[in-house]
Amino acid sequence: MQNENIEIVVIEDEEDILELIEYHLAKEGYTVTGFLSAENVERFLEEENPSLLLVDRNLPGVEGSEFVASLRQTGYDIPVIFLTAKDQEADLESGFEAGGDDYITKPFKPRELVLRVKALLKRAGILQQQVRLKYKLLILDTAKKIIYVDKEVVSLTNLEFNLLHTFMKHIDKPLTRDFLRDEVWGAEGESVNDNAVNVAINRLKNKIDPNNEQNYFHPVWGVGYKFS
Repeated sequence: MQNENIEIVVIEDEEDILELIEYHLAKEGYTVTGFLSAENVERFLEEENPSLLLVDRNLPGVEGSEFVASLRQTGYDIPVIFLTAKDQEADLESGFEAGGDDYITKPFKPRELVLRVKALLKRAGILQQQVRLKYKLLILDTAKKIIYVDKEVVSLTNLEFNLLHTFMKHIDKPLTRDFLRDEVWGAEGESVNDNAVNVAINRLKNKIDPNNEQNYFHPVWGVGYKFS
């Protein structure tokens, strides 16, 4: 899915609510990491670069807005949505002052949560960034239908571009030839045999990695191909 490069961290001490949020965001294609407290979040942020934080105000050990304020002081500018049962004006104001970008009042509808997440990611310019997929020496611009290899434009056919786009959306995942037929050839896939898929992949490989220095494509026995 397009959103799988977008990681969202959810800090919520009620396990059933945390699982509900994780389920609905994962269904939209986001990568989601959940925490029941703020305890290990800073250590996580040192190693990962999530696109958004969903933070409950009422956390064990620390108030959610205080935790976000400390993150802001440390220099983190990750967009934050507060989850809060506190809907008094003063509470909302303190949340924004602490560095929150939006808030959702409990109880909330899952659809509202998903829409607010999408709206904030859009405002932050993160969804637009997904127009460009980067991997190793490749930059794939889906809006302009251009592929850069080591910063140089390489000419691909429509089919080759769609094939590469499919692989770059599923890095390190074995893809069957049937899946590639559906994704790349669409309605014409039924008349495309396995050999034609192999030939298309070889042509693409010769254009984006002619000397096989990056070794992008790996045959997976009995399955198809993996791009890594």
